Amino acid sequence: YKMAGDSRFPDVDTDESEKSEEMEIVVNVGGVRQVFYGDNLNQYPETRLAELVNCLSGGYDSIFSLCDDYDPGKREFYFDRDPDAFKCIIDVYYFGEIHMKKGICPICFKNEMEFWKVDLKFLDDCCKAHLSEKKEELEEIARRVQLILDDLGIDASESRWKRCQKCIWKFLEKPESSYPARVIAVLSFLFILISSVVMCVGTIPDLQVVDAEGNRMEHPTLDSIETACIGWFTMEYVLRLISSPNKLHFALSFMNIVDVLAILPFYVSLTLTHLGAKLMELSNVQQAVQALRIMRIARIFKLARHSSGLQTLTYALKRSFKELGLLLMYLAVGIFVFSALGYTMEQSHPETLFKSIPQSFWWAIITMTTVGYGDIYPKTTLGKLNAAISFLCGVIAIALPIHPIINNFVRYYNKQRVLETAAKHELELMELNSAEGKAAGSRSELEDLSREGKDDPFYSSRIKVSHSDTFIHLLSEEKNYRTRLQSCK
Repeated sequence: YKMAGDSRFPDVDTDESEKSEEMEIVVNVGGVRQVFYGDNLNQYPETRLAELVNCLSGGYDSIFSLCDDYDPGKREFYFDRDPDAFKCIIDVYYFGEIHMKKGICPICFKNEMEFWKVDLKFLDDCCKAHLSEKKEELEEIARRVQLILDDLGIDASESRWKRCQKCIWKFLEKPESSYPARVIAVLSFLFILISSVVMCVGTIPDLQVVDAEGNRMEHPTLDSIETACIGWFTMEYVLRLISSPNKLHFALSFMNIVDVLAILPFYVSLTLTHLGAKLMELSNVQQAVQALRIMRIARIFKLARHSSGLQTLTYALKRSFKELGLLLMYLAVGIFVFSALGYTMEQSHPETLFKSIPQSFWWAIITMTTVGYGDIYPKTTLGKLNAAISFLCGVIAIALPIHPIINNFVRYYNKQRVLETAAKHELELMELNSAEGKAAGSRSELEDLSREGKDDPFYSSRIKVSHSDTFIHLLSEEKNYRTRLQSCK
């Protein structure tokens, strides 16, 4: 940079009679020259470009506080910034809004806007949405990295019980933390499968036994297996609840509510079986127990805890409520219209199966969803034509919202994989930066080493230290500055 008072510089033009509105300045950003006029720049006086118009009277100190270099002869300001982002930012002086071009990192573009002192309110709404999405991704990466760091770190000031709680929580909730944790996760998965298979097999009449009163009941062996599975689920839930860092959040979590619904029917039915007979009739107890045993199907949802695919599907459906609502609306309108037409057209046939419009709803549902059981079908020509039209409309109504739902699933699945890879990448970079810090601590020793063996490739390879510019501000309180040559990852 050229310093103030350098003899090579001519005096700065301080002519007070020159109006800033008529002043012409040249800005060179990364080799791209742009000419601006004061009247355009003064529309937004708080921006950096507008400050350039009035900085000439303040001397070189004022000039170099705003730019990287300055040529007084050409009145040209030099900036080592991203020229592509600058071309987008200067649109605010001509159109009053900014659009971010495709291919520019949103975070880098935000940093460029902050450098040029242009408020984010001038950014178009579509670009703001892109920026918000990128911020959420960085926050998610930072959260994942912080969770991993919390698992790796051991606070010596904590009590033994707190450390034991953390170990149990990591052992049960984080299968990737150790080999025994992966074994426990596989065992839990197998118990879920075994319990679900036993529930299904127990309903086969040939495998059931008859009690003293002539009622069919599950085989004692299957009942013992069921008890063992419930014991495992109960022990797992209690340990996770005890070791949970936030017990209220744990209890209200959807998957933990599913766990309770999978365990609770066993104990309630056991209580009713032994104590309910004294309080109510035996038939009522048996009906209540049977209803509770049906609730055991909730345990199949426990598989979602061990399956990223099911979790992704659940998230995709949550993000696709609008598309699912459209699908249900299309089907509801079609069902009502075609069931009413079918009922009207089939009344002329003596053996009609369409007894009423509500009964025709069933026919319209299985027709529009392309199931077609055949228990209710039209017999007149007009009725068959109505059925053909309802079939075609059903195919179209179902096909239209399916594509956005699939896109949500694929987008979220790919995003999770990218975030997982990015979190691992950040941890690797933190390890490299830690190694760099240790190397800087013994810099003098390394310099002596390099002087002694600068011709030896062995020594020269030892003093090389990896460096990366990746930075997530959420993981550090220090403020880092980027140049245009650095990229946001």
